[in-house]
Amino acid sequence: MKAIIFAGGVGTRLWPLSRKKSPKQFEKIIGDKSTLQLAAERLRPDFRWEDIYISTGKQYLPTVQGQLASLPPRQVVGEPQVRDVGPAVGLMTAILAKVTPDEPMVILWSDHLVRKEELFRKILRVAGDVVKENPDKIVFVSQKPRFASENLGWISYGDKVMEKESVAFHSFVDFQYRPDAETAKKYFTSGHHAWNLGYFVTTPAFLWKQYEAFAPNLAQGITRIAEAYGTPKFDEVLEEIYPTLEKISFDNAILEKLDSKDALVVSDNIEWSDIGAWEALKEALEESKEKNVTQGAVLLTDTSDSLVYNYNGKQLVVTIDMDDVLVVNTDDVLLVCRKTSVPKVKKLVESMRGTEHDHLT
Repeated sequence: MKAIIFAGGVGTRLWPLSRKKSPKQFEKIIGDKSTLQLAAERLRPDFRWEDIYISTGKQYLPTVQGQLASLPPRQVVGEPQVRDVGPAVGLMTAILAKVTPDEPMVILWSDHLVRKEELFRKILRVAGDVVKENPDKIVFVSQKPRFASENLGWISYGDKVMEKESVAFHSFVDFQYRPDAETAKKYFTSGHHAWNLGYFVTTPAFLWKQYEAFAPNLAQGITRIAEAYGTPKFDEVLEEIYPTLEKISFDNAILEKLDSKDALVVSDNIEWSDIGAWEALKEALEESKEKNVTQGAVLLTDTSDSLVYNYNGKQLVVTIDMDDVLVVNTDDVLLVCRKTSVPKVKKLVESMRGTEHDHLT
């Protein structure tokens, strides 16, 4: 099986750690490794380095190759310009459709945390076996919900269709994106809804047929790029054509048009977390809601339910009588806010662009 890890986002919700020059997936958010490194290494040893591909921005190619030195350079593709997820997934699919069209592939993202790695790898392996037997299927891998999240996408599924090695495969119903509070509570208790992770297993040939059917103009441009893959002209063709591709989400281009009978859903507790925002990172790492999550030189007194990250080795960060707060200290920015105010971080960063503080974004 092949794996494609997408590592092209900027991640403004993790500012001031995540910035344009060094997005979140390349930073040491958990321990001493970046989330990109964690995403690649959790696939090992089931996946060889020769089976892993990375899609990122052109400007981040040296960073990716530095952090994943074992990865063959030709398997790291740098987009010359951001054109949304539709073209990004399409390009990598077309490349694998040229290299190994009928070998199962899994689509993954670089800024997530998965604690049950062995179970995660088992699900991918079994899903790959199902796809080998049913090459006209796509299997969505989802997380059993831990709470009624309004900030995540959801996937709804029906009855169990089959079971293989204790992994249950259900019929697919549809997707829902960030429901309101009341709807999220209904999803949480329904027993037929799960968090949509954006993970799926299919064959490059099957997914590429969907592009040809549902996004023919996009497929036409991507085909010209994929034809040059593995040749000396690849970078030149990529630079010329990719910026001209339609800017469209993968959901709008493909998923919304997918025939539900072609899809299956696996919902299990792999202890997945989206750590694309500080409050989500706190929830993912906390031992309990009251406990603090810290990194670096910090000293907390009478402080609870807080995340305090200090990336400045020359300073000690101290809090006293603080609850439910976020403190992130870098060499040039100190952010202090309530955890409930984290959604405002993205708007703040956007307001800084084009001002005297643009270099800090």
